[in-house]
Amino acid sequence: MGQHFLERLFSPAAVALFGASERGDSVAGRVMHNLIDGGYEGRIFPINPKYREVFGRRCYGSLSEVTEPIDLAIIATPAPTVPAIIRECGERGAHGAIVHSAGFAEAHEKTTGQELEKALIAEAHRFGMRVLGPNCLGLMRPSAKFNATFGKSGARPGSLALISQSGALCTAIVDWAETRAIGFSGVVSLGEAADIDFGDVLDYFALDEQTKSILLYIEGIRDARAFMSGLRVAARFKPVVVVKAGRHAEGSRAAQSHTGALVGADDVFDAVLARAGAVRAITIEQLFAAAQLLAAEHRVGGNRLAIVTNAGGPGVLATDRAVDLDVAVAALAPQTIEALNAVLPRNWSHANPVDILGDASPAQFGAAAEACLADPNSDGVLVILTPQGMTDPVESARAVIDRRKGTAKTLLTSWMGGTQVLPARELFAQNGIPSFPTPERAVEAFSYLASYRRNQKLLRQVPGPMAPQSSADIEGAKLIIETALAEQRGALTGIEAYAVLSAFRIPHAQVLQARSPSEAMVAAQALGFPVALKIASPDILHKSDANGVRLNIANAQAARAAYQELTETVQRLRPTARISGVTIERMYGRSDGRELHIGVMRDDVFGPVVSFGLGGTAIEVLHDRAIALPPLNSLIAQNLIQRTRAARLLGAFRNLPPANLAAVEQVLLAISEMVCELPQIRELDINPLMADQDGVIALDARITIEPAATPAMRYAHMAIHPYPSHLVSRVQLNDGIDVLIRPIRPEDAEIEIAFVHNLSPESKYMRFMQTLKELTPEMLLRFTQIDYDRELALVAITEQDGKEVEIAVTRYAMNPDGESCEFALVVADAWQRKGVGARLLTQLIEAARVRGFRLMEGQVLAQNAPMIALVKRLGFHVKRSPGTQNVCDVNLTL
Repeated sequence: MGQHFLERLFSPAAVALFGASERGDSVAGRVMHNLIDGGYEGRIFPINPKYREVFGRRCYGSLSEVTEPIDLAIIATPAPTVPAIIRECGERGAHGAIVHSAGFAEAHEKTTGQELEKALIAEAHRFGMRVLGPNCLGLMRPSAKFNATFGKSGARPGSLALISQSGALCTAIVDWAETRAIGFSGVVSLGEAADIDFGDVLDYFALDEQTKSILLYIEGIRDARAFMSGLRVAARFKPVVVVKAGRHAEGSRAAQSHTGALVGADDVFDAVLARAGAVRAITIEQLFAAAQLLAAEHRVGGNRLAIVTNAGGPGVLATDRAVDLDVAVAALAPQTIEALNAVLPRNWSHANPVDILGDASPAQFGAAAEACLADPNSDGVLVILTPQGMTDPVESARAVIDRRKGTAKTLLTSWMGGTQVLPARELFAQNGIPSFPTPERAVEAFSYLASYRRNQKLLRQVPGPMAPQSSADIEGAKLIIETALAEQRGALTGIEAYAVLSAFRIPHAQVLQARSPSEAMVAAQALGFPVALKIASPDILHKSDANGVRLNIANAQAARAAYQELTETVQRLRPTARISGVTIERMYGRSDGRELHIGVMRDDVFGPVVSFGLGGTAIEVLHDRAIALPPLNSLIAQNLIQRTRAARLLGAFRNLPPANLAAVEQVLLAISEMVCELPQIRELDINPLMADQDGVIALDARITIEPAATPAMRYAHMAIHPYPSHLVSRVQLNDGIDVLIRPIRPEDAEIEIAFVHNLSPESKYMRFMQTLKELTPEMLLRFTQIDYDRELALVAITEQDGKEVEIAVTRYAMNPDGESCEFALVVADAWQRKGVGARLLTQLIEAARVRGFRLMEGQVLAQNAPMIALVKRLGFHVKRSPGTQNVCDVNLTL
């Protein structure tokens, strides 16, 4: 919980500017001007052998002439000179560098540029420096009057943090914000992000006290796991709003399956933001609107909106926009209708939108808003006013404000027009009520609040790789896939695909394979008629595309004839395809079945995603799908189902009974298990999955495979690390008491609070090295809602009076180098010297070793003799920390 490693970049005490000049048309000249003009109070050392003086300050020929220490190097010299400058700065103890220079991996001479980029990063890491860029605009910390960019203007201080891959967009956004008096806590342009990337900066702003909301402008993601880790951490602490460029870019991946054809990169990005708890905006204006709304802590309990208007047209516009954004137009409760009947004219709309008519008085505006806010079916209310002959905008605003008191629901307003409504808008602003110039903008704002609530709920989910009480035969499924890969095949056969489904207990049609007309006849007779015949070929993934399916075969003679006709037809249409016969399946005969599709595809950036929607032969035409990132649990699976048109068909309608939703959910959880544990799966299609009153059954399955990229790293193929349930264990302490050891979960917040509260003052001081009475909300979030890829906390649990009680916790957190981790351990006073600390720390060390860390390190107070004895016993090296007498550095080579 010490100072973040980026703090020296945002608030350096001294900077060295390489390439400094007074030229306004040069990058370094512009940076120098911005540093001075912005009022930066630290020391600036201009470095350029061409000049003796720059802006009235001494200019140094080289860094060797500077006798004082520097925190940060700002470099705007030709690319070939940068690695040597980084080395020189590293030797002088600099903590970081901002590299404005271009000509690296993005350059026309790509090979040379890539080599230079690798060289500069290697030099930086050799000295523990961190690098922003290259080819970046730089960064600003307005509160510190620090503007290390070459933009033409700085940003005013505020509470929004902006992180952008595009320097040009950075300057445009800052300029746009200035005209609206919007300020920033920090502005960061990542450039090539060769070292410092989204994850690092998000992690910094997550705990930055000046930052209330975080804005992201994204063009592409290089390190999905680091991005997701940083985004999920930041979104737990404060609202994150994202704009992504290239929403409609043509897909670069060849789609081999139905899932691949349906799911685009933008769909995946939406799923990423949902699981990360962030909100997506489409335009820069929406970006700021969402951020300011969320930063003001406006919240909603759902997505049902009630609309009050004094004109029909704006109400229709608001309704249309709500439908576009999947915002539910609330159905008014009977008591609300009665309340409105009592105060409105007879011919009001009697429905939502609530049209109170053009001559509505201020009292009627207030009464209508109050009734809709009290409606149990609404989660928020939008009140729209158009200035008409009898309208009083200011008094109507006052009436709405007065009637809003006493409710926690969000109220939005849209007083449409210009000069007539400006005083009313100012009144709303003074009372903290969001006001928008158009109904569409107001509905968009409500959609951000609804999305934020939904996504924050998804963020708090920490599914394990396996469903509860799972009985999947993972090793059996692996053996099937490894056999196919050993034969250099990229797809499983139909029977192999069914076998993998069986390994994960997914029901499927009974199937037999035949290699001759006679075998087809016997197999069909054994299964029972009617049957379906499907071509069996490793070269044909979509059988229907090759006319390779025959349905409703009713007798033995027809089965034998169908085999011959089917194989000859496919051979003629696909002369190069290898045909190994046909598969025979019993036809599904129920009339209440619904055709569904469940799929998996591997996104090139974010790894596997799960798709669900309507199935059948017209799947690409229906285009009904929702997607989610695994791992899934019941809540995420239910959310996935409910976001499709298929969800409406699964309920009872006409003469059909409802389908078994629990069985559909179970298949989704099994698919989640499959993609977590089988990184070799590239794409999967179950189409159709028939769902009826009694359950589900897969009638066709296709699976494409490839060797796992990093087979030694468990779950490395996934953007979200599952809850590490394999680390759950039960141990017996020295006195015979059984203790549960498991990774911490978000729902452990209550027992974590109690654990720290009950520690003695001495134990708290030994752990936190400061006087601490209780965990702050920020610390509680940081301790319980963790990213299992880069940090781990193991808690020891016992039961008292039927409730879980935390008795000890140990944790590690990855250091910025990605190769070492810092650890901590604390044991409840009553449980010390019972062996629980040693058990916990031993398991933590092993987990860190498996994770791939080289070094585990920490700090222990010198007077904490039991802890020092424990770490020595476990092999840690202990020495006094430089510059202090009461702290010891301890480290263990893993």
